Amino acid sequence: MARHRTGAAATDVAAHAPGAAGAHDDARAPLPAPASLQLGAGLRPQFPILNQTVNGHPLVYLDNAATSQKPRAVLRALSDCYEQYNANVHRGVHALSARATQEYEDARAKVATLIGARNCREVVITRNATEAINLVANTWGVQNIKPGDEIILSVAEHHANLVPWQLLAARTGAVLRHVRLTPDRTQLDMDHFRSLLSPRTRLISLVHVSNVLGAVLDAAYVAEQARAVGARLLLDCCQSVPHSCLDVSALGADWIVASSHKFCGPSGVGFLWGKYEVLEEMGPWMGGGEMIQDVFLDHSTYAPPPARFEAGTPAIAEAIGMGAAAEWLRELGMGRVHDYEQEIGTYLWERLTSLSPRITAYGPPPGDARSGGRGRASLVAFNVEGLHATDVSTLLDHAGVAVRSGHHCAQPLHRELGVPASARASAYIYNTAAEVDAFVDALKDTIQFFDDVHGA
Repeated sequence: MARHRTGAAATDVAAHAPGAAGAHDDARAPLPAPASLQLGAGLRPQFPILNQTVNGHPLVYLDNAATSQKPRAVLRALSDCYEQYNANVHRGVHALSARATQEYEDARAKVATLIGARNCREVVITRNATEAINLVANTWGVQNIKPGDEIILSVAEHHANLVPWQLLAARTGAVLRHVRLTPDRTQLDMDHFRSLLSPRTRLISLVHVSNVLGAVLDAAYVAEQARAVGARLLLDCCQSVPHSCLDVSALGADWIVASSHKFCGPSGVGFLWGKYEVLEEMGPWMGGGEMIQDVFLDHSTYAPPPARFEAGTPAIAEAIGMGAAAEWLRELGMGRVHDYEQEIGTYLWERLTSLSPRITAYGPPPGDARSGGRGRASLVAFNVEGLHATDVSTLLDHAGVAVRSGHHCAQPLHRELGVPASARASAYIYNTAAEVDAFVDALKDTIQFFDDVHGA
């Protein structure tokens, strides 16, 4: 694993930063970009934010696993809402309110179509995926989890799929079990997962695509095992909804969650999808307007799903923007999105890992036989031996390259990997092979800069 060195010199950055003259060229010869990598260049004009310079360099945005950029169709949907029909939803008979309500409910239907839901009433609009998981924990979880019941999670989860269940376990006396990594620490160990299953297993909540490892869960297998022991299954699909042809009817989960800002939509909104019969079993979590049927002084009756879980005025414009993003992606074709990302993700992995033997990339390599043809996400978390991930990312920013650094809200996973942090480059549909090349060139210069500073 990469060594950890802190306190990198910050002096004379302008003279020696990536892209500056005098950097040594000790990298291997660059790999040729596949001729098929054409989709990204054609989409870039629809994303105005990408047309800018950062620190004197063209922006190379490779932080898409954290948040995606927004196409003009989404920006237009947001501005249209506020400029043409801004009003509260479900509350008025006047023209603006009726239009706002229709657009809001149309957005729900667009999300349902994107993920293959049977009915738009299976889609609950939330603030984000985190709120969606907490919603399940505080409704179905509180109603059904008893002392001694077991909840299976994994060491690779985002904190949002750990902390709510920790709170629930503390409240109910449930026991948390965690699927470990394979011996090579690249993906979840399905043999270990199977060993954790028991008649006491009540809930399984796992990440569909890891935001660090890029590994894709065998969701169908997990769903089959969950059914065998009578457990419910929740999948964190934040990194799969934006990048793959998702069909919730085929996944076999009882719930999935995702955040709009990951799939070209606005921030501050996301969704919970649940099988309708499961949603019907769940009592309300938050109380207030919209989620009620009738209110009396001493009791209330509640609306059916999804309204039961949408108390108060929602993020109307943001939800409409989420619907616009879902429609934009559907019209683009999620098959095209998936195929393109497999190609550019493979190119990113190969260019990065061929740059230097000092680089450790996490997760299974492209084409790993254990993936069963599921591929891997178009992201690569990595470390450079002798350098801290934040130092690397800071210098890359000087070259106009935006990547993530830190633990990516996955501290337990980084402990399993034996590192405090990693840098992460994550591509999306508007990224190009030329941008991957620019990132790798900047990383090469970054490594050389720190070697020069440290006298390596």
